[in-house]
Parts: sequence; structure tokens; C-alpha cells
Amino acid sequence: MPSSVSSFFLLLCVSLPLLPSSSSSHYPYGNVSFHIDCGGHTPSTDRFGVQWEADRYFTGGATGIVSEPLRFSLPQEKTLRYFPLSSGKKNCYIIPGLPDGRYYIRTFTVYDNYDGRSHSPSFEAAVEGTSVFSWRAPWPADVERNGAYSDLLAFVHDGEADICFYSIATDPPVIGSLSVLKIDPGSYDSGSVNGTDFILVNYGRFDCGSGQWGPGFSNDSDLFGRSWQSDYNSRTSSSRGIIDAISNSASIKGTDQAPNYFPMKLYQTAVTLRKSGVLEYELEVDAKLDYMLWLHFAEIDSRVNKAGQRVFDVVVNGENVSRVDIFKEVGAFAAFDWHHTVQNLSSSFLNVRLVPVVGLPLISGLENYALVPVDLSTDPHQ
Repeated sequence: MPSSVSSFFLLLCVSLPLLPSSSSSHYPYGNVSFHIDCGGHTPSTDRFGVQWEADRYFTGGATGIVSEPLRFSLPQEKTLRYFPLSSGKKNCYIIPGLPDGRYYIRTFTVYDNYDGRSHSPSFEAAVEGTSVFSWRAPWPADVERNGAYSDLLAFVHDGEADICFYSIATDPPVIGSLSVLKIDPGSYDSGSVNGTDFILVNYGRFDCGSGQWGPGFSNDSDLFGRSWQSDYNSRTSSSRGIIDAISNSASIKGTDQAPNYFPMKLYQTAVTLRKSGVLEYELEVDAKLDYMLWLHFAEIDSRVNKAGQRVFDVVVNGENVSRVDIFKEVGAFAAFDWHHTVQNLSSSFLNVRLVPVVGLPLISGLENYALVPVDLSTDPHQ
């Protein structure tokens, strides 16, 4: 990913009362959700049924409209809020009245020459006082024009979520939309990684063998609010020519369950190899951070009907970290999820290889999260 924009963002887009309930019924945990159309003056409902609140909870700034609004299919992608230097070097969205707990926070950031200056801005973004997103001019052309979605998981302990923007030089930070959803505090194995001490920043969420789907891209539901993207661009060039995508519409056991609510659709597609070789991914990251990898599997090939028929090793940055036999773990047409933390990463790439032992490897999904330490100076309990 280009260095001008940090690889914190997830997807490139191609195309309130204190506790609003209008859109919260879609989510299974906490019934607390906010969807804010930054720069929007009236409430709206997008074509996927998500209800967006008019812009609110900001500390300053002004509203703008992308230069080519007809190119954007969703109303909340056409407007934005920007923060000129006259509003100060720091500006925030402060979402009040939140129960303490863990939250999924998603932003859409777009420039599209809204100000006619043909100069994408440089700025930093922070959640709960911890820097999480970094934007540097010039942005890649497709990001500058089409925008990008970013998301993370963070704990809120003081009754309000602070999402703040810091201007660099005289550039005004921008934001197109903001979603904040309460999630299960135990999600993504929070307890074993001291989740309250880290923000999990998404560096890639891939549905193997599928295209983009989820909020903002399709009507397919993810009870967690996540969107998923194709794994194609993260496959190594040597893998692309030997990979087969497979799918099965059969029901998958163990999906849409607490605490992670991984959706059934994720496991109904997969990639495997059409011939001998290694199934390999190369994930772009920032060095000096730890990363949590989540790998998702389901045996959806009915020809595999007993343990020992499909066995493969998971090798991360050259280290063999696990041997997987999906059928042995959960049987057929059932979800199996496994995660691994990579520590003290010193390179800008994270390599994941599925190496055959018996038969050919198979994978349904892959997620990569940076473990960003919380800035303790902002913790009200310190």
C-alpha cells in the first residue's frame, strides 16, 4: 500500500438522540449504534436500509460536498465535514451517553477535490486519545477520488467516544461518515490480549473467493457491522495462477454466534489450490507493531468427509505456527476460526502461507488487526 496514506484503511469505495434506536435493532449486542452523515443536513436512509443521522456531535468545522456527487451511490458519501485551521489544530466528534464497553468504529474518508484546490490533506486521526489513522498528501489517486473506509475496535470507559482530527501544517482534516456500534466486550479474544490496553485497527478483512460485501457494498448482513473485501490483491503472484475459488450455498453451523458474530456468508466461499503448491498471502503492514491474525475455515467440499483428508500447515513469516485439519476440528459445513499474534514485526509485509501436508489447503477468510497500545495518559482510570 502506498506510503502516503497509512495502511490503516480497509476498503476502497468504488462506486441523534443520545442512544438512537432507529438502526440499532440490526445488531445483536447492546442495542447501541450511531450512524452520522458528516456534512449532511437531514436524516436519510441508504439503499441498504441503514438510517443516517444528520451531522451532529462535532466541535467545529464546516460542511462540504464532493466535486462529483453523482459518482457516489450512497448519500452519506456525497457530503463531508472539514476542519479549517480557523477551527483549531484539533477537532473532534464526541459521541455522548455511551454505556461503558467495547465499540466498533468505522469512518469513511473522502476528498474528491471538494474545495477545488486539487490538494489532498495531511492529517492524523485519534480515537480515545490514541493515534490510529494517518493521511499524507498526495493520496493515491483512487483513494483521493473514491474515498476509503477504515475501522477499528476500541473500549470506551468514560461515557463518550472521542474521534479527533489533528491538522498538519495548514491542511484541513476531512471525514465523510462515522458509525459507532456497541459490540461484545469479549470479541476477538479480548481477554487473552488485554483488550482494554489496545485498540485493534483493521489492516485487512478478506473473504476468500468472494468480492466486496457488507455495509456500504451489498445487502448481505454482518451482525457486527463489518464489510469484507476480496482477497485477490493480497494473494502473491505465484499463488494467483494456481488458486481455485469454490462456493456452496449449504447452511454452515457455528456462524452468527457471540462474541464475534462471524457471518455465514463468509464460510460459503473459499479458495484452494487446483494443483500442488502453496497458498500464499502477503499483507501490507506498518513495522514496529504487533498484529493479530484471524483465519476462518469451513470444509465445504463434500468430497472431504473424514479427518485426515485435508491437512495443512499455517506458516507466518517463515514460522510454522499451526497444523490445521478442519474436518477433525469441527466436521463438515461448520465454521472453524483460529487466531495468532505476530509480535515485534520489523518488516512492512506480513507473509501467510498455507502449506499442504495431505490434500490441498483451503481458507474461507483472513483478517489482520494491528494491536495499537492505548495512550495511558488519556485513560480516566490512570
